[in-house]
Amino acid sequence: MTRVAIACKPHKEELARILPELIGWLRARGYEPLLDQEGGRYTDAAPAYERTELPGMNPALVIVLGGDGTLLAVARVFAVVGTPILSVNLGFLGFLTEVRLADLYTTLAGWCEGCHTLDERWMLHASLWRGGVEHSSFHALNEAVVSKGDIARMGEFAVELDGKSVARFRADGVIVSTPTGSTAYTLAANGPILTPDVDAMVVTPICPHLLTLRPIVVRGDATLSVRVEGVPNLALLTVDGQVAVELRKDDELRCHRSTATVKLVKLRDSGFFDALRSKLSWGEL
Repeated sequence: MTRVAIACKPHKEELARILPELIGWLRARGYEPLLDQEGGRYTDAAPAYERTELPGMNPALVIVLGGDGTLLAVARVFAVVGTPILSVNLGFLGFLTEVRLADLYTTLAGWCEGCHTLDERWMLHASLWRGGVEHSSFHALNEAVVSKGDIARMGEFAVELDGKSVARFRADGVIVSTPTGSTAYTLAANGPILTPDVDAMVVTPICPHLLTLRPIVVRGDATLSVRVEGVPNLALLTVDGQVAVELRKDDELRCHRSTATVKLVKLRDSGFFDALRSKLSWGEL
């Protein structure tokens, strides 16, 4: 029996109503539903597992019931296996989770019949190096951020591209973003908007001290490094705004395009600029 995983946003009481109906719909069509632990809090109609266990069960599809944050978390878990993701917006903005709850079963039926498209987004591979040794590594759909801690003093950072110096500056931090992430934290830091199909990365300083320092766009096959040269007390590496690692002076973040991609299931191409207009009021008079 073909398996379908269901990953859920925490603290969404409507899941107690949505999940039993969805599980019944899937079983009636010959699919075996698998829940993550968040979904298991709302129903016992299907077995629940730790989210990190689900990729090993080889589901043919992952249904995400939540917002963009839930999608980002699920995308990192399924990054290596590349399982298609159908994301349903139960959150606030839902820029990535474009499918409305009202369209869930129409979109699911389209997937079952093969009448769907896959919007493939590439991911960032971010590795933390300490003392010349790789300390940890991550996949990011949106961005990796090196930033100073909670004291209102700037840190000192150095950026290199393929081993060549780009800039050394004082700022609150540095964002390395994918095209998908260009509409997230980078946008809030006055970075440029990239369409998802652009093969590039964006480097955006956060509140730099120099007026001349601006975001830059570099080619997608480059290797970017951000080194912490000085911090007032604490620096952090954050991945997609969800994973945090404390940094030390001289720690280095190395970023390049990952071989992993995220495949988003869509029944129709709603259009990137339509999403910009409807979600972010971009280009409206």
